[in-house]
Amino acid sequence: MTRFTTMFHRAGAALLLGSLLVLGGCHGNSVKDQAAMAKAQNEFDTTLKAYKSGQFLVDGAVLSALDTGSHFAYLKDVGKLPKTVLLLPSDDSKIRKAHLQFMARMVLDYGFAVYYDDDGELKKINPVETKARALEDYHAPAKMNDELEGKDASGRTDQQY
Repeated sequence: MTRFTTMFHRAGAALLLGSLLVLGGCHGNSVKDQAAMAKAQNEFDTTLKAYKSGQFLVDGAVLSALDTGSHFAYLKDVGKLPKTVLLLPSDDSKIRKAHLQFMARMVLDYGFAVYYDDDGELKKINPVETKARALEDYHAPAKMNDELEGKDASGRTDQQY
């Protein structure tokens, strides 16, 4: 009887050790990627985050693409224009095509280099390949009054006449 309990203890310990090794192997790469990204952030002059609807987080403030361009115009006027910019996803949004197109426009306008995080890999924005897009201001979707819902332009309800 004691042989079976000893054998079960050894098998349980081996199973526990094996599962720890498997879990440790899966988790190791994500920690390395996060550490590499944190180190990379220190190598750039400015770090921006992508936000919803083509907006950007600049120093904690949500700015439209046009306002972000104005921010860089101001930095250029005062002689503090960055040479390298890093674009990261925020907690609220991932980096979308519109973000890349707006940043490509800023690369053309201000001459700095923009890099972005593409699933843990840093890539440089090429304004020709990305098809730079004109900067635009953010306009929130218009909300309709509850009393107007279901009516046409003349104020009538949606009924057959």
